[in-house]
Amino acid sequence: MGLVITPAAPVRLLIIDDDPLVRAGLTLMLGGADDIDIVGEGADGSQAAALVDRLRPDVVLMDIRMPVMDGLSATELLRRRPDAPEIVVLTTFHADEQVLRAIRAGAAGFVLKDTPPAQIVESVRRVAAGDPVLSPAVTRQLMARAAGPGQEERVDRTARARERLALLADREREVAVAVGQGRSNAEIAATLYLSVATVKTQVSRILAKFGFNNRVQIALLVHDAGLLDDESGSSLP
Repeated sequence: MGLVITPAAPVRLLIIDDDPLVRAGLTLMLGGADDIDIVGEGADGSQAAALVDRLRPDVVLMDIRMPVMDGLSATELLRRRPDAPEIVVLTTFHADEQVLRAIRAGAAGFVLKDTPPAQIVESVRRVAAGDPVLSPAVTRQLMARAAGPGQEERVDRTARARERLALLADREREVAVAVGQGRSNAEIAATLYLSVATVKTQVSRILAKFGFNNRVQIALLVHDAGLLDDESGSSLP
């Protein structure tokens, strides 16, 4: 008798956006994917907690600008839960402060509404699989963020980030830098000659050591430490 492989369950997706036309468009776009099951919709961030309790989504696609409770406040509320779903923030703009607040709140993705449909679908899949997602435009803004503050503040932030990363073992630091480079678990495994399971374990350890919610926060710390510009990416002074 041959081995029977059970297909993975579809990703349970909840869409929260105050514009009914946007919700309809997202439902049409994402509903065509065989591995995504749209379990419900909400029109405001204030509805998020009740909808998550009732529908148990794996991923929430969350708009930022909503009238009663904005998407960032709703993200902060949801990510404090022990059974929190992953959250992809979807918006028409990408101001630095909004991106950083979403990341610090624990959002695993930040995608602009003008992102091509196939990329939004792929973003939902990646976040459900444990990989963070930032659109290229948002990533460029984050990486340019270091040029914003004054020189003294940049030096202090870099020093603090490097002190934290120095607490990691060598292999953990290599994995952290690879996460900062936007690599998936499979890509990190291939680059560092590790198994995917080992990479997942290393990422979990890094998250636990720093009290982070997700990999995007690791990426931000690595960026603050200046290691994305370091060819070796693994050495700290």
